[in-house]
Amino acid sequence: MRILLFGSTGQVGWELRRSLSVLGEVIAPVRMPGADGLCGDLSNLDGLAATIRTVAPAVIVNAAAYTAVDKAETDVASAHRINAEAPAVMAVEAKALGAWLLHYSTDYVFDGSGSRPWTEEDATGPLSVYGQTKLAGEQALRNHARHIILRTSWVYAARGGNFAKTMLRLGAERETFNVIADQWGAPTSAEVLADVSAHAVAMALRTPAVAGLYHCVAGGETTWHGYASYVLEQARALGWELKAQSVHAIPTSSYPTPAERPLNSRLTTQRLRDTFGLALPPWQHGVLRMLQEISPPPAPTTPSA
Repeated sequence: MRILLFGSTGQVGWELRRSLSVLGEVIAPVRMPGADGLCGDLSNLDGLAATIRTVAPAVIVNAAAYTAVDKAETDVASAHRINAEAPAVMAVEAKALGAWLLHYSTDYVFDGSGSRPWTEEDATGPLSVYGQTKLAGEQALRNHARHIILRTSWVYAARGGNFAKTMLRLGAERETFNVIADQWGAPTSAEVLADVSAHAVAMALRTPAVAGLYHCVAGGETTWHGYASYVLEQARALGWELKAQSVHAIPTSSYPTPAERPLNSRLTTQRLRDTFGLALPPWQHGVLRMLQEISPPPAPTTPSA
């Protein structure tokens, strides 16, 4: 079985190359066409369609996206092309092939109001161009029967840059800094997302009725401030040398950005867990695992005379 993976060099895509490999041959075109002529550039819609037709996969997995949330406010055309038009092309080509299509979306499709976790049935209301284009991408897939959409939030991995690594850098450089404390969500590891994805694909191939939209985030909830505090606490326990003595909690209003962020990014995962028979670990487990993976080596000891 052939699996066509877009976005293989990103945090989630890198893990997908591992998790999907047990299901079949993973073909992962890069951004620029290689000697095989395959194109992984989602802004090249013609190249995208041609690549799908050439590979003729049984499964398409789209882990690529325009994720520069603030830049999208002024780069609307590019964000829409990659997040909305490209998934629409994938849906058309997948339908023609009878292929499955797995796609990732975001908590940014909601307006962030309230405090209860969002369900898949809740009305959407994105606050930013990024959220609007990701929602349009979801809607493009709805007409394709064989699709799975996984909405997630606050993704991180040992590979690449992320919030936790930024906190470690700031913690090593400064004695104090500020972190937002009124945005709630669940840090979710790319590793968990990739493993859930492989399980979902395997089950979908056996049981087509599982097609649909699901929320997929780690268990529990926290704020960016709580996340930062946990990262620094665990990093110290692992031997990181940090200057940071305190992390000040501030409201979103004290840190304005071009794109408005949702305050409530909690997502309920009941549907995913019930349908696929999965347990999603607490967010702390994945963060600690990442810290253990990237921890600096112990300082060399001087041999005694």
